[in-house]
Amino acid sequence: MAPHRFNCIIVDDEPDAIELLSSRLNKVYDDINIVNTFSSWQHALNALREIRFDILFMDISMPGKTGINLLKLVSDVDFEIIFVTAHDNYALDAFNLSATGYILKPVDDAELKSAVDKARERILNKKQAQAVLSVANGALQKPEKITIPHPNGFDYINPKSIIYLETIFKGTRIVTEDGEINSSHPLNTFQFLIDGYSFFQTHRSFMVNLDHILRYEASGLIVMKNKAEIPLSRSFKAEFLNIYM
Repeated sequence: MAPHRFNCIIVDDEPDAIELLSSRLNKVYDDINIVNTFSSWQHALNALREIRFDILFMDISMPGKTGINLLKLVSDVDFEIIFVTAHDNYALDAFNLSATGYILKPVDDAELKSAVDKARERILNKKQAQAVLSVANGALQKPEKITIPHPNGFDYINPKSIIYLETIFKGTRIVTEDGEINSSHPLNTFQFLIDGYSFFQTHRSFMVNLDHILRYEASGLIVMKNKAEIPLSRSFKAEFLNIYM
């Protein structure tokens, strides 16, 4: 198996800081791939929402918006966060965002390596756990129950009981006929678990069970049997109507 390469994004309003951090990372690691850098939060926001990557190196103090507030606008945070900042008064906010590292400028090489090594380890552990779940749930016949990981352990539920899945800030909310489960795993983790069942992605942040749809409204909302209103984005609308009508 080929060694994993870690795709990274750097966000800092100082181009010199971006260049220096990039140089240090490339000098120490041959498996770090810097896919993009941004010096404004506006340009960074679209990338954080759309690009798949592993590690985010984020400055905190930027014109117009802090790095903390920027991340609150991203619903599906499934990457490791390392803050690189000149300010020491945001450490608690960083902790609440489950940041892997909080490095003060000027950057100490040992602190940088420690944070990056920790991020790499967490990413590999997560991929290994997902692979184990994939094997456990990858039988040729559809299992009667699937494993839902969450911070306190695992729940075992019948996929047919799931009404919809929704991305929340630190993972996925699974709404069932009996209640709901909040998992720390991102929405895309569950795509292979429910593969083969009647689920459809209506939006970047939602997947619905087609068997639990009550009606579709011309306003672009899908009403589920539990009365929940799920958005249908334009990019998925034609395919959904083709299936549902």
